[in-house]
Amino acid sequence: MVRDGIFYALGMLVVALFLWWLGVPWLAALPLLLAVFFLWFFRDPERTIPAQPGLIISPADGKVTDVSATTLNGKPATRISIFLNVFDVHVNRAPVAGVITNVVYRKGKFLNAMDAASAADNEQNIVTMESSGMTVVFKQIAGLIARRIIFNYKVGDTLARGQRVGLIKFGSRTDVIFDAPAQMRVKIGDRVQGGASILAQVTTAPSPQAGTRAHQGAMR
Repeated sequence: MVRDGIFYALGMLVVALFLWWLGVPWLAALPLLLAVFFLWFFRDPERTIPAQPGLIISPADGKVTDVSATTLNGKPATRISIFLNVFDVHVNRAPVAGVITNVVYRKGKFLNAMDAASAADNEQNIVTMESSGMTVVFKQIAGLIARRIIFNYKVGDTLARGQRVGLIKFGSRTDVIFDAPAQMRVKIGDRVQGGASILAQVTTAPSPQAGTRAHQGAMR
């Protein structure tokens, strides 16, 4: 579990105890229910990370809302967008193994993350990675009610495929953009799991990565 869930739950427990002390125990039920919800929302399940070479995996749980052609640094690229509703696991994971070459936090709007304009206009954290000759951009995009994006690493850090890297609180969106030719393994409407679901198979495969479990990179 992400520790934020414990902090939120403890806060709601204090409110519930205060209401009980005031003599209105029936009102204490709401903060108690919220405490349980926060513990559940900030869950962080273990995932089996696919080990085959050349894979781009999902950085988040959610629903695939877009698979389209775009450009990256003037080169043809592919974008895959994933919408996270409030019931999805919100821990984010690295889509590939590689080195972080740029991290940019951009202020913006809080449009519904299902809106195509949210990819450009919403508050977001943009992470660029170099992975065996290809460039991969991973965006953490705030949604309608999301107000905090967490990313735990910096330029120069090396990430393993599927490593936990951050969190977007409540409803949100993630985009993965890559400039390598690849065979798509998902389509619009598919449900995916962060760290476990394969988004694409690069046709010019990067070097394989060892390990099938992502115990490393625990949330901070």
